[in-house]
Amino acid sequence: MTGTDPERPWRDRARRITALWPTMVMGAALWVLLWGDLSWANVLAGVALGALVALAFPLPPIGAAGTLRPGPLAHLVGRFVSDLVVASFQVAWTAVRPGPTPRGGLVPVPLRSTSDLFIATTAGLSSMVPGTVVVDLDRAGSTLRLHVLDLAGSGGPDGVRESVRALEERLLRAFATRADLVRLGLAEPAGGPAATPGKEGQP
Repeated sequence: MTGTDPERPWRDRARRITALWPTMVMGAALWVLLWGDLSWANVLAGVALGALVALAFPLPPIGAAGTLRPGPLAHLVGRFVSDLVVASFQVAWTAVRPGPTPRGGLVPVPLRSTSDLFIATTAGLSSMVPGTVVVDLDRAGSTLRLHVLDLAGSGGPDGVRESVRALEERLLRAFATRADLVRLGLAEPAGGPAATPGKEGQP
């Protein structure tokens, strides 16, 4: 008779709770932004709400491997907070400034990654920036379609695409595996660029 590990149920529960941390972090961020007050009470309430939603409405696993890099993660968070502050002032100024009403528009943005996790996270972070809303996500083509409140003030369609792809790049550098970074052209192979045949002996 095969024995059972009495600690396995506890380990399974611990592993399941650990897997909830991205949803808990996102829940805390959304809750703080919703209330507009950064406090321990709001952060803990957001974490609890994110865990509750993930447990009550579990989604199928995405199956994306990743590597956490503290330096690029700090850059991602810092730049995102900066973009939030700048965009908030821009939207407020757009609402009160004199002159004609700014023209919005829809901008398709092709992304580098084909991972559901990175596409969805890029879409979520883009929508959190005031003045920009993701209205469509083409999963097969890895393309986001964004509505921008002030298209000219955002640098036109090219400026919007550059901004979103830069956000995606910061996200990938913070979490993607090195193999994915190399495949997407964001990192050199381990041995550096391959030497071109017949060029080794030339000056």
